[in-house]
Amino acid sequence: MPLPLPNLDDRSFDDLVAEMLSRVPAHTPEWKQPIVGDPGRTLLELQAWLADALLYRINLIPARQKLAFLRLLGIQMRPAQPARTLLALTLDAPATANSRVIPPLTRVRSQPPFETQDEVTVLPLVGAAFRKRPLTSEEQTALGARVGQLRRLFPVADDAPLAPYLTTPVFPAGQPEPGAGLDLIQGTVDHALWFALLEPASLAGQREAILTTLGASLSGGPQYLNLGFAPALALPDFDADSGPVAARRFTVELTTPDPSQPHGVSYRPLTIVADRTQGLTREGVIRLVLPGRASYFAPQNDVRRNLAAGTGDLPPRLDDPQLAARVVAWLRLRPTEELASLPVTWAGLHAIEVEQRITLQGVIVGHGTGQPDQVLTLAEGNLDPASFELQVEESGGHFVRWDRVDDLALAIPQQRAYQLDPESGILRLGNGVRGRIAAAGSRLRVGLMRVGGGIAGNLNAGSLRDLSLPNEPGMAIQAFQALAARGGSDAETLEQAVERIPSVFRHRDRAVTEADYRQLALTTPGVTVGRVEILPRFKPHQRRFDVPGVVTVLALPARAGVEAPFPRVDRPFREALHAYLEPRKPLGIELYVIGCEYVPIGLTVGIDNPSGRESVLAAVKDALQRYLFALPPHGPQRAGWPLGRTVRRRELEVVVSRIEGVEGVSGPHLFLRRAGAWTRWQQPDGPDQVELPLSPWQLPELLGVVVRAGDAPEEFALPSTSSTNGFAIPVVPDVC
Repeated sequence: MPLPLPNLDDRSFDDLVAEMLSRVPAHTPEWKQPIVGDPGRTLLELQAWLADALLYRINLIPARQKLAFLRLLGIQMRPAQPARTLLALTLDAPATANSRVIPPLTRVRSQPPFETQDEVTVLPLVGAAFRKRPLTSEEQTALGARVGQLRRLFPVADDAPLAPYLTTPVFPAGQPEPGAGLDLIQGTVDHALWFALLEPASLAGQREAILTTLGASLSGGPQYLNLGFAPALALPDFDADSGPVAARRFTVELTTPDPSQPHGVSYRPLTIVADRTQGLTREGVIRLVLPGRASYFAPQNDVRRNLAAGTGDLPPRLDDPQLAARVVAWLRLRPTEELASLPVTWAGLHAIEVEQRITLQGVIVGHGTGQPDQVLTLAEGNLDPASFELQVEESGGHFVRWDRVDDLALAIPQQRAYQLDPESGILRLGNGVRGRIAAAGSRLRVGLMRVGGGIAGNLNAGSLRDLSLPNEPGMAIQAFQALAARGGSDAETLEQAVERIPSVFRHRDRAVTEADYRQLALTTPGVTVGRVEILPRFKPHQRRFDVPGVVTVLALPARAGVEAPFPRVDRPFREALHAYLEPRKPLGIELYVIGCEYVPIGLTVGIDNPSGRESVLAAVKDALQRYLFALPPHGPQRAGWPLGRTVRRRELEVVVSRIEGVEGVSGPHLFLRRAGAWTRWQQPDGPDQVELPLSPWQLPELLGVVVRAGDAPEEFALPSTSSTNGFAIPVVPDVC
């Protein structure tokens, strides 16, 4: 049995009053009627109220001991995590061809506040993205004759393959590509993304001034360009590698004049000084060094003056003469290795990463007491420990930076060290033996601290629009948020930290047993895990058990509701779990983090419903959805549907029959989706013995339930979300 928490005194207010009244005959026999309202009775009730409050405080001692255990174990509550996203900046109708530098840590006017992470130079350019889109099968049929004529028009060998294309804008108005994004490999004929560097409409005719600005910064050094990139986050395959994605080799090239080439143009690779995308694998910024003013060139785009415009390796042809006249040069982003796919959600110029934190600098937070083990509580919590900087004043009035350590018990004597609790903002200094003591009266200054985070920062696209910048006439900045901010999570609560005490004692931050892997996965920072299953000796690539030295962690994210589609893991979720578990596993263990394989099913049920209430039909549907759902507290044992458990018609019939108002059950009929169509699952033993076996890594995914009074429907189809009977129009009702 579990160890009970003792109640040191369980007497209530009424018990205390009754106990004192029972003593009245023995101590004050002359007091005959201690009734309610009597002055003596009122004094007794006052004493009982004071004693009741005291007993309440006494019974809090076990809770206090839990907090003491947290401190002794060195367990700190986890701080909030900030949300992050990208902003694309442009000059709003610039009056001059100058650039504007936005420094790092610039605030974004929003609630909650964000700030920029790095520097960005906003150039007097407008970026328009294009691709060379291959023709669809219908277009190839319609334009086949024209393609043959183009072969005779251009100097192309008869046996040389052609790649006809249409110049297609991408990311219109800065918006991300819908759905699965743009695949640079399958969706283009040249595996490249093109950016036309355009003159702003307000700077028409100032090409030379723009080139001067592009060629050098105001200080005379090189000019920089930020290119934002966001890959499409597709759901990974069941057996995909759970570690970080390998960086992709790529290049960004600028069209530059070259008289030695047939069309007077060549491509100059730009130097990449920073790549926050980690090889086009994550959302981030690529910072490029721009060359001198003589390196910008756009080949003739008018087909009447240049018959070869847009052919071969040349930039895509623009058929809008006004747009083509504004092109200063072209940028080309392309991978330099063979890839099967490279999906892109969004890309844009003058991009900058923003994070839901604010930075405070040079803040005096207290004074040294000259006493050992000084504790100082900052006004702010949820700090970023990686960037926190503490400075202590020493003789001569100058400030010296101290080092942060995880535990002052590990500090050497007189080491300038401190311990930080980032969630609460508590600073601890040494005692002279373990770390240095701050001299009495010395000022303690925070050189830099970044504060913020929380789920409130997960804002939708378009929420961040304005930077907190000084006004410069003719150089106003427009900001556009193309992607939703993600990654924000609230700080750990005291109750959650207390719940971690037993698991910390068990796993000691090491993954050895199945319970260790499960507990560590459930407490992975930055993600909300809804379910974890451990599959020892199972290798997902081979769908095979009994492989020595392999541990597979199957996890699903938490989610409210039981409607389809069921929760699935994406690559950031898997990478977060893998990165947290990998350094904690024993040496030699091969670790995989996967999601489950779902088997899509549908159900039809007929019931005998004498009351005729629609609520009975809804209750049947809800009960089946909860019974087959993948996450706790649903499923047969309230732990989610067990992995690999067979779906049996008889069990589903029992679930339906338990609903109040159901007096008879027809079915349920089980349907599987195969080749895009739904077919009823039947077995030779007869409909009463219908069972759907699942593999140990599979779960059922209930995509739809049809419940009707009477017999169960013999066919199943998901409800349509669009009209198939003609052009849909709204009907305006009559109003009085």
